[in-house]
Amino acid sequence: MRLHILLLAVLMPCLIHAQDDNRKVVVSGSIQSDVLFPEEDTSIGAYKDDDKAKTNTYVDLKAQSQYVDAGARFEYLDHPLPGYENDFKGWGIRHYYLKGKLKNAELTLGSFYEQFGSGFILRTYEERALGIDNSLLGGRLVVRPVKGMTLKALSGVQRRYWHYNDALVSGADAEVNIDEWLPSLSEHDTRLMIGASWVNKKEDDGEVIFADPTHQLRLPEFVNAWDVRAQLNKGGWGLLAEYAQKTQDPSFDNTYIYKKGSAAMLSGSYSRKGMSALVQAKRSENMSFRSRRSMSGTSSFINHLPAFTLDHTYALAAIYPYATQLANGEWAFQGELSYTFPRKTLLGGKYGTTVKVNLSHVRSIDREEMSREEMPYGVPFGTDGYKSKFFKVGDDIYYQDINVQLSKKLSKSLKLNLMYMNQHYNMTVVEGEGGMVRSDIYIADALYQIAPKAKLRGEVQYLTTPDDQGDWAFALLELSLAPRWMFTVSDMWNCGVTDIHYYQGLVTFNTGAHRIQAGYGRTRAGYNCSGGVCRYVPATKGFTLSYNYNF
Repeated sequence: MRLHILLLAVLMPCLIHAQDDNRKVVVSGSIQSDVLFPEEDTSIGAYKDDDKAKTNTYVDLKAQSQYVDAGARFEYLDHPLPGYENDFKGWGIRHYYLKGKLKNAELTLGSFYEQFGSGFILRTYEERALGIDNSLLGGRLVVRPVKGMTLKALSGVQRRYWHYNDALVSGADAEVNIDEWLPSLSEHDTRLMIGASWVNKKEDDGEVIFADPTHQLRLPEFVNAWDVRAQLNKGGWGLLAEYAQKTQDPSFDNTYIYKKGSAAMLSGSYSRKGMSALVQAKRSENMSFRSRRSMSGTSSFINHLPAFTLDHTYALAAIYPYATQLANGEWAFQGELSYTFPRKTLLGGKYGTTVKVNLSHVRSIDREEMSREEMPYGVPFGTDGYKSKFFKVGDDIYYQDINVQLSKKLSKSLKLNLMYMNQHYNMTVVEGEGGMVRSDIYIADALYQIAPKAKLRGEVQYLTTPDDQGDWAFALLELSLAPRWMFTVSDMWNCGVTDIHYYQGLVTFNTGAHRIQAGYGRTRAGYNCSGGVCRYVPATKGFTLSYNYNF
């Protein structure tokens, strides 16, 4: 802790003396503080402990110059928000770095985030809403030896809340933009990138896993993963292909089997004025890759596989979010088509009309489980676990989402968005129990310009299903008085089984780089997801206060 405080002390003089724009050191930073004054409400499962207030607070500070950058983050979660209690409780500095830059090279020592390709074998990032910060602490070297080529090498230990896992994660990545070497490609509006990556995890046998009372598993000290990819763009067309593989990596996620992991993705897109299209498919199996093999939940992942499902922002559309099945494996398909009917046409009308159709479909992979005779100890521990044909799709539906959205400007002052969504959500696969939830969701969202600096937005949503907790309704009104004020009231009502209202009232004030939001209400228990990664959030009730400042 003394080292961390010393680092801040070194950076503070930069903050004090770098106010003059003529100086070569530029200081920036941010403050984010979310506070809850909790109240008990047994009807929704919200409980209160001895803390009168709970807060997650972050202070980031960065100093940048021509040759050297430095930064640190102070985090205060000693009385954390609900859902963060077990592992997040504490305070201090766990993110700090020093970066040197010289010509075409840069060296980072300390904490850093990195992603190779689409993240199939390496993605470290911060997502505070999900409680994720899986940064690496060590060193990273980035070199651009020639035009169009980027080389990376790194090594470090991975952060897990307030500690670091013992495993050493190392890797290298190379990307080459061929079009920068061949002018003829650029002349024909063609861009071609090829890349390759390698990641190694060195983890000792810290825990002994027994296959039966007389035999223990020999766990691999080294796990290697590699990734190759190519991306081609010509005019409005785009094509991306990527394949990754991982060596034997027995872990808690896969019940300590020794089957190799793999992931493959093919994505095609097209875009021009008024139209865009996307079609993509992904197959993955046994690709859970952690820096600590005994962990579960969202902690200690070295890699990330995108979900290939739409991240919905509407409240009821996001009530059943999908989490990527890294260990079980999945076939995921997604297609999207967006078209804008031009102005002054039959379907476009006076201002034009945009229609977007999206389909997401996720299924199990084909799995032929090993027979009891093929398992030496009567359990899959220590075996390959199962066999699978690459191109055969499994029978189980994990998730399906078909939605149609229409955006239409009705007048100079009124804009309307409509959405219909049909969803199949396998709650047993994603959450452990509950069966298949089939729902239909209807949404209307209108924005009205009252005055040059005043807007009123309203939402009405309805979700109907015979499963889980039955039907839901949602309504919202939001008044924006630019550039300073915003007033929001909303209510999410379970009109199916529980007959509970989750009401919210919020007031937001902006001035310069400061943003303050105060509110009161209830939030339901459920899963908060982003990009296929989910975290369970308990129900809460009480006053909330948020403060954000960027400088």
